[in-house]
Amino acid sequence: MTFFPLHVHSHDSLLDGLSKPKDIAKRCKELGLKGCALTDHGVLSGAVSFVEAMKSAGLKPILGCEFYICEGDPTDKENRTRSNTHLVVLAKNKQGWQDLIAATSQSNHPDYFYYAPRLDLATLKKFCTGNWIAFSGHMGSHLANDMFIDHKEAYSAQSYDEATKMVDKDWVNKVSNKAKELEDVFGKGNFFLEIQLIDVDNLSASGVVAKGLRYLSKKIDIPCVATPDAHYAYPEDADDQRVLLSNHPSIDTPLKDIYKKMVSGDDISLGAFFKSRNYYIPGHDEMMKLHTEEEVANTEKIADMCEEYTITGKPMPPRFPLPEKVTAIERLRERCREGWQKRWPAIKSVIDNTDHTKEEYAERFEMEISILENANLADYFLIVDDIIHWARDDGQLTGAGRGSADGSLILYLLEVGHIDPIKHDLMFERFYNAGRNTADRVSLPDVDMDFEKLGRERIIGYINDRFGEDRVSQMITFSKMQGRAVLQDVMRAHSACSPEERNRITKNIPDEADISDQLEDMRQADKDSGGDGSASIIQWALENREEDLKQWCYLGENGNLQGPMSKIFEQAIRMEGTKRSRSKHAAGIVIANEPLAKICPMVYDKSSGESIAGMEMNDLESMGHIKFDILGIAILDKIHGVQDLLSTGEFRD
Repeated sequence: MTFFPLHVHSHDSLLDGLSKPKDIAKRCKELGLKGCALTDHGVLSGAVSFVEAMKSAGLKPILGCEFYICEGDPTDKENRTRSNTHLVVLAKNKQGWQDLIAATSQSNHPDYFYYAPRLDLATLKKFCTGNWIAFSGHMGSHLANDMFIDHKEAYSAQSYDEATKMVDKDWVNKVSNKAKELEDVFGKGNFFLEIQLIDVDNLSASGVVAKGLRYLSKKIDIPCVATPDAHYAYPEDADDQRVLLSNHPSIDTPLKDIYKKMVSGDDISLGAFFKSRNYYIPGHDEMMKLHTEEEVANTEKIADMCEEYTITGKPMPPRFPLPEKVTAIERLRERCREGWQKRWPAIKSVIDNTDHTKEEYAERFEMEISILENANLADYFLIVDDIIHWARDDGQLTGAGRGSADGSLILYLLEVGHIDPIKHDLMFERFYNAGRNTADRVSLPDVDMDFEKLGRERIIGYINDRFGEDRVSQMITFSKMQGRAVLQDVMRAHSACSPEERNRITKNIPDEADISDQLEDMRQADKDSGGDGSASIIQWALENREEDLKQWCYLGENGNLQGPMSKIFEQAIRMEGTKRSRSKHAAGIVIANEPLAKICPMVYDKSSGESIAGMEMNDLESMGHIKFDILGIAILDKIHGVQDLLSTGEFRD
């Protein structure tokens, strides 16, 4: 029997969870655990990177979600319905994963999202096909709340006896009925009573809840399971998580002021994390001191109930609308023949005035079309072609082509770009290297499509109409705590200096884009030395701008940080790369063959009030989703305005 942690958060539980997937995997490996479950709040954004990190460490990944559950109709957006309880759900298999995608997407639908992604039990049950395992939830769950007359007051109790006095006289009936309702949702054998005692020394009521649930377990024949509530990997990470939380929008307060409020008895948002250092991933022996043998054994039993499966796969290109019996490759050849006729005068000039031949163009075309056919990418090129030409028909200017895509003769013939790769000796392999494709994985092309900024939304509207609004979505991107920004956050959290001095210090930390090549060298060097390929902007600044930073922090002879702010710099370096917020990607659009909410976890975008694809670009592509870059370029609007001015005497706004 080995303890298996089943309630763990990563930094995808934004400004709440601290751990990166690699840190979770490292901690589990060091503890001798067999694997871990990921249960972020209301999202599945970190699933791909978590699975990769766990499998790289030889550990078993289990995917789940900690759902927000509301009472009543989740579409009823009144302040009285804002309160939610928590419920952990794990996927037992691939079907369970797909059910999780559908359920989290629904909870993030604009009609349901209200301060948080949420569902009621009746709606959650619609997505349950018997392929989930669920736990009743930690303190703040429905079962724990129902045990007390006033659960908020009980959770603040200073002793076990004080919390016991607040137990509701009818708690057995209330909690039993809710537990049976939950078991009915997930099925006999798929629902467990969750016992959390990792922080019992600071949260006395958790001991009362544990005693009550253990009693009910025997009475209603629902087993108990031991879980942590891990929001960081190591005990010492508590300090970093507190800095993270102090920058949470609901707190936004320096640490010293938070502690003053706590001493005064003020209610602090997410206050448990400031009172305790116990929200880490514990080991087997530690859990055995707190839990029964059966509760710990059930963690391994549940892990064994969960199959290992793959969530990544080959590209699933959306099908371009075509008449019956016309294949995508046939249509692509036809479009290229049409392009050949239009491009012929320019191509003939190249043939007449250089060493290039017509046969060379033909051979290059056949090589490219063969590669695209084998990679099943004809539809992708037809869609790019269709979008570009619709925009031009709409009266918009489009870009002339950029980057490695100019190495494709097919894109030149389609008039997507205007650079002849034969004339300019451009390599197709720089654009698309078929040698990277394997039996299990096919790489995707990357064509940046440039449009007028003011016309971008019309283009997205056209794509929605063309392929179906439920099959088209923009995607998320994450803002991470990096370089200058994370150093500002850490200094502000610790009240380390004045705002003016913070600015003097951080002006010496470069932007990531300005040292991208050097950072890549650092990543490669780290990999070569057995590391995970990480690179710190702050570390680079300390090594390369020593004179500018030495009054605050510098590298000692042994490589350790020295100086009056060395601890601040050390913490900032540790926290680099932690996700702090998400937003809508400036260019990426996902197009699918079926409703995205069924195959891609969606998240609610507060800025637009829409659901968008809830994973970063690389993770979406790893899952097989196809991304199209629709860029709004302001200079194209200006060029169009100049054209209008020259032709009509009026400059377009």
